[in-house]
Amino acid sequence: METNSPTSNNIEGKVIVITGASSGLGAATARYLSARGAIVALGARRLDRIQSLADELVRGNGKAIALATDVTRHEEVKALVDTAVQTFGRVDVMINNAGLMPHSPLERLKIDDWNQTIDVNIKGVLYGIAAALPHMKERKSGHIINVSSVAGRAVRPGSAVYAATKSAVLMLSEGLRQEVKPYDIRTTVISPGAVATDLPSSVTEPDVASHIQKFYEQYAIPAESFARAVAFAISQPPEVDVNEILFRPTRQEG
Repeated sequence: METNSPTSNNIEGKVIVITGASSGLGAATARYLSARGAIVALGARRLDRIQSLADELVRGNGKAIALATDVTRHEEVKALVDTAVQTFGRVDVMINNAGLMPHSPLERLKIDDWNQTIDVNIKGVLYGIAAALPHMKERKSGHIINVSSVAGRAVRPGSAVYAATKSAVLMLSEGLRQEVKPYDIRTTVISPGAVATDLPSSVTEPDVASHIQKFYEQYAIPAESFARAVAFAISQPPEVDVNEILFRPTRQEG
């Protein structure tokens, strides 16, 4: 197991819960942190994918568990965190990563897409906070990492609902930061640009999907770029709270 990396400090031995861990940012982060000695609890709807990933990490001498988790159901997110605590004794880091991006112009009235985007991107983050916060308050220690997007700062035609949810994550994260100071809990919100994930596949409108796919093919950077940002935030000494990381491909304008 790799533990001699500069980012292994303050990562090795930490119990880290990751939602949306079946692919993309979540899976890359699980592999990256596990390689640096973290203990990971993986949540996603696709149990076969996360169980396969957990088995892979264990074969590599890591410690990992997987639990089917739909982040739109509070009880399932709570079960994921509670299982991590029961199995490993605590939760040190909660990464609220699960997300959807079904872009479409508002005039197409994709109301089901709107509801699902709000449920996953906003409520899913809130449910992750609700699941982890009581454990962290009790220990007066912990780190909550929420995933926003560059879209949380700049809206474009077709991205109104998605951008609104990611802007909400920024505000939730800042409010959380201010509220948890008495408990020595750290908070980070990470806002990626185009990163190679399954996110474009959540677009349900064929013409919009084609445009986004071409954009990602041109600009997207590897998911490990996100994992390194996560590791940077976690690896800081306890008195350092990295509250926000905004990054994008060098060639991406907006």
